[in-house]
Amino acid sequence: MTETLPQRERHEKPTLIYPFEAPPAVGRVLEVAPGVVWMRMPLPMALNHINIWGLEDDDGWAVVDTGMRTDETLAAWRELFATAAEQRPLTRIFGTHMHPDHIGMAGWLTRKFNCRLWMTQLEYLNCRVLTADTGREAPDDGVMFYRRAGWSSGAIENYQARFGNFGKRIHPLPESYRRIKDGEEIRIGANTWRVIVGTGHSPEHACLYCADLKLLISGDQVLPRISSNVSVHPTEPDADPMREWLESLAKLKREVPDDVLVLPSHNDCFRGLHARLDYLAASQERTLDRLRKTLREPRRAVDVFAALFGRSIDETDAGLLNLATGESLACLNYLMHRGEVLRALDDTGVARYQLA
Repeated sequence: MTETLPQRERHEKPTLIYPFEAPPAVGRVLEVAPGVVWMRMPLPMALNHINIWGLEDDDGWAVVDTGMRTDETLAAWRELFATAAEQRPLTRIFGTHMHPDHIGMAGWLTRKFNCRLWMTQLEYLNCRVLTADTGREAPDDGVMFYRRAGWSSGAIENYQARFGNFGKRIHPLPESYRRIKDGEEIRIGANTWRVIVGTGHSPEHACLYCADLKLLISGDQVLPRISSNVSVHPTEPDADPMREWLESLAKLKREVPDDVLVLPSHNDCFRGLHARLDYLAASQERTLDRLRKTLREPRRAVDVFAALFGRSIDETDAGLLNLATGESLACLNYLMHRGEVLRALDDTGVARYQLA
């Protein structure tokens, strides 16, 4: 699954500073600060990479995120181990959140090095629940969810055929883990990192901030060139993740100074955190304004793609349709929770939204 939808904004973006000429090649490392290295893992999708971070620990290296469970990622990890200047073990694995490109190899790595997985509770437990869906038939609640959004029978058949794929990209997680919490300070080697939890993109996403090194490992909460997907899912159809995401952007601006080097999960390391946070929040407000104009007439969730993303979405692209529908519903629910929009079901169970 892809992680993000492309932004289609026409307004000027802030100028960010990218201090490194190029990312490390797959299977290689690049030092970004004393005791902190940047690695890249390949992804089998349009967003073709994820950044992994190595933090020098007392007896080896702690790793933040792991890549997706694929043969290519396995080969990249083995190359890293074979070419490392010092043959020191991994001491612990940190997972920023539960998505397969972040946590897919965690089970393999923790077993290989007999180390612990450090993760927030909701991310760990939700990942365990979703991987348990592998091999199950798509639930009726899921079918009703997408029918209500306006999906065709063909798109719903694709959903039923693809249901349970989440777990296929994740090695079985360890049966126990070390819970990390918002505000917790964790000593890793010579440095202290503070956990800053954000929500909206995932249930309890952990960023790591080191004041001494002036570094923020931002995961998917802040990306320099693309915006994080914020979606409503069939398991919680009335959720308001867009509010949570906007609140998380404001929280990061309050708690992290602007002079940090941001280490994101995708694209390149950058400086200009506060400008990027402001841009993301303002961009979302403009997107919601376009949605309000569209909802002067009744619209299904699948009818607002052009207003939100600047283009239509072909239902044959099942992964993109899923992301677009989830984010459309996040925007619609946001307005509905604020009393700006009303929802009505027709005789076929399809929902239409209109300004109140």
